[in-house]
Amino acid sequence: MELRKLVGHRCLIQCAASIIVENEKGEILLGLRSDNLEWGYSGGSIEIDETPEECATRELKEEMGLEALELEYFTVNAGPQAHYVYPNGDEVSNIELVFRCTKYKGELKSNDGEMLELRFFNIDDLPRNLSKPIIPVFNRYIEYRKNLKK
Repeated sequence: MELRKLVGHRCLIQCAASIIVENEKGEILLGLRSDNLEWGYSGGSIEIDETPEECATRELKEEMGLEALELEYFTVNAGPQAHYVYPNGDEVSNIELVFRCTKYKGELKSNDGEMLELRFFNIDDLPRNLSKPIIPVFNRYIEYRKNLKK
């Protein structure tokens, strides 16, 4: 936020980490974001001296109330498809490390107000209003899940 005071809405490279949480039924946890009213997984900017794993774990706790017990690296989301303009006009070119989590504990709860609703979805029945930058990640995730079944 301090950097935004200096550069305004200009595009910044943003290093981020995110988690796709999957329950025992194979459903994916998504949150309805309060800023753009689109569904997304938990994630956010990596803070100074924070590892991607620490960031993803922290964001999951803040945004969805869960504690990740185990993380598995999944993919990197970057390039034009990860470019995003926030509703307030802030623009970012994301380099997002995405993890998968099937072992977690806690109670679903948005602790920071970023999520209006939290819900598990069947991977074949995701909501239409997914946040645009994560659509390529979910396309890869769907392929990954298909390959697991083979």
